[in-house]
Order: sequence, then C-alpha cells, then structure tokens
Amino acid sequence: MALTYQVAPGGALTGRIRVPGDKSISHRSIMLGSIAEGVTRVSGFLEGEDALATMNVFRALSVRIDGPERGNVTVHGVGLRGLKAPPTVLDCGNSGTSMRLLCGLLAGQNFDCELTGDASLRQRPMQRVAAPLGQMRAEISTAEGGRPPLKLMGVFNLRGIDYRMPIASAQVKSALLLAGLYARGRTCVTEPTPARDHTERMLAAFDYPVERKGSTVCVTGGGKLTATSIDVPADISSAAFFMVGASIAPGSDLTLEHVGVNPTRTGVLDILRLMGANIELINQRQTGGEPVADIRVRHAELKGIEIPVELVPLAIDEFPVLFVAAANARGVTVLRGAGELRVKESDRIQVMADGLQALGIAAEPAADGMRVTGGRYGSGVVDSHGDHRVAMAFAIAALRAGAPIEITDCANVATSFPGFVPLAHAAGLRISETGI
Repeated sequence: MALTYQVAPGGALTGRIRVPGDKSISHRSIMLGSIAEGVTRVSGFLEGEDALATMNVFRALSVRIDGPERGNVTVHGVGLRGLKAPPTVLDCGNSGTSMRLLCGLLAGQNFDCELTGDASLRQRPMQRVAAPLGQMRAEISTAEGGRPPLKLMGVFNLRGIDYRMPIASAQVKSALLLAGLYARGRTCVTEPTPARDHTERMLAAFDYPVERKGSTVCVTGGGKLTATSIDVPADISSAAFFMVGASIAPGSDLTLEHVGVNPTRTGVLDILRLMGANIELINQRQTGGEPVADIRVRHAELKGIEIPVELVPLAIDEFPVLFVAAANARGVTVLRGAGELRVKESDRIQVMADGLQALGIAAEPAADGMRVTGGRYGSGVVDSHGDHRVAMAFAIAALRAGAPIEITDCANVATSFPGFVPLAHAAGLRISETGI
C-alpha cells in the first residue's frame, strides 16, 4: 500500500508514552526460545512486521509459537537439534536482522534451506556474514554481488573459529555465535569497538555459557538452552524519534517509559547530550538481564558537534533522526565513520541528505557520513524510499518546520513501529496519514 504522511508544523511533545518493544530483543527471544528446551514466555514483544517475519520463519521450521496477543508470546522450544526442514523458501520480509542471524543459526542444521526477502532486502549485502561462516565450513551461496536469496546446505561439521571483525557489527557477531552453538570447539569473536550485546546477554539468560574477556566473546558448541521468561523493554531506537522531537520543540516535556538502556545501544543519548539535550534517566532497573529506565526529555537549545567516531556503532540506527537534530542545532554537525548507513534499508546518507536539502537545510553527504549546518527550514515533499526510520525522522522534523512536510512511501514504518501515527499524534505531533 502507498502510504503518505502529512505533518503540520509546530507543536510540542508532552506527557508519558511507551513506544513498542525492542526489535533486536524481540527477534532474539523467538530465535533462542525456539532452540531452547521447554516453554519460553515473552512479554512486551514487538508486533511489527520484521519481528513477525522471524516468528513465521520458525513456525515454518516446525516450532509451535502461540501469539502474539497484546505483546505476549509463548514459544514451545524444540531444542538445539529439533528444527525441521521447511516446506518452502523462508521469507525474511524487510528484516536484515532476521536474515543475517538466521544464516548463523541455520548453518549447522542437517537440512538445506533458502532465505529470501522483499525487494529492499534482496539488495542488501550478505557476504560479510557468509564469508566468516564459510571459515566455519558453512556452505552458503548468494546471488550476484553477495546479495539474497541465500542457499544454505545442511552440514554436520561446523568448526569453531577465532574471528576478528574488521568493523563492529552486532549482526555478524550474533550470526557467528549462533553458528558456534552447533560447531565443534570454541567460537570466539573479537570486535574492534563495542557493538550490541543482546545475543550474549540473552544466551546467558537461557543458561548457555558465554565467555567474555575484554573485546572478545566466546561460546562452546554442543550445550543446551533452557527455557526462560523474557520481558522485552521498549526500543531505544523507536524512543529516539521522540527524544529528538522533545529536544527541538519548545515547550516539550516528555517521559518515555520502560526503555532499554543497554550500554551498547545508548550512543544516541550520549550524542544528544553532547549537543546540549536535557535528558534524564529515572527509575533505572534491570529486567531479564537488560537495563531499563524511564527517560525524561525537555526542550533545549542544541549545538552542532563533531560526533565522536567511537559512538557511531552505538547509534548506527538512530542517525536518520540525529540528522534532524543536527538540522535544528546551532552551527555545524559532522558525522564520519558511518559508511554502514549506505547499506541499510536505503542509502541513509544520501536519502537523508536529499530530504534535508528539499526542506532547505545545508546537508553535504560524504562517503561515510554527512556535514549538516543547522538553520530554519520550510515545507517540502520528502521521499522516504520505503525506509521506516527516514519516514519517522522527517515526521519529527515538522515540529520545527515553517510549513507542512509531506513524506511519501511510509508503509514500511510498520516493520519496526506499528502504531507510530496515533502514538505520535497523542504526544503532540500534528500528523495524519493517507493511503491508497
């Protein structure tokens, strides 16, 4: 369906809201619950299309999964070796996380299978996962250019490896650790800078031994996962849109409830604070091995900064809306070291630069980042190129626009943030949608 957002200028974000559950943790709860022994109960599950794609894949692999119903899911685990050959090609929809992690988890099965996805996902590179899995003796073939669909041949002799990642990537690390569950010996992954550690934390929650030493994490194959309960916190990537919105809109005072604040995901908080944002973490606590907090954000005058390179992997999904923060900051904001943004659901560097320029903001794209000069901007029509984060970022930009903003091709927002429009409207964004 063609979906367009119309967002009127002005307004403030106020009150208390809870954004949907964390997508990364929702994916992993289904994956690990499926290969655990016993029944895993999940609450707070994200009922977005990406996470539902993962759920449907495991149903096709003969796992019984009840729900979701109001965020509650029950997974009847089949054990490490209980998955069965699927009757058809496994469709990951728009979800790169599903495909890359499944490459690792399915690499050591005793059956062949094929992974595909929608037109966008079939353009995304998979060789950076397939190549190190090949070092473990996995047999994975890709389409031209290392892209999907992917064909995995069933193998019985995966071997553990020591792998040093050239760039930090939670998806590559997770794929190798999941393959390591099926491999002989130890599988160790060393990352150059910290990336998300949800997989390691959740493996430990399922009682699977995980060794951590400095920047290296290891698992030994042949163990077992024991079913548990998983409480999925609200997704900080979804909360980021409202953090930026409350920061840039005068009169805003917004509290985001029960947000996951895993230290490998809080780069967006650090970057916004460096820009002068007024952000307070309250009621900090732990749930299922993951730190959570309520986040209070009040309007503040932002300033342009050079974003520290070490924070880039910790905020890689939040840069579309951080570019909007930069457009509303005093001075110049410079991002470097983020070349991965060019191979997301869209080329997020170019697409965001095009959109900002359409509104009248000076945005200069580079190979691995962007230079944004803050200033006033007006109306425009922005093409999101089917990228959910781009669509939501420009919706937030309307809070400081001089005239309405129209954003096209927004249907994929449902992949990560079902209910975005009504929740944003309730918080104070003057947004409506039209569909064909």
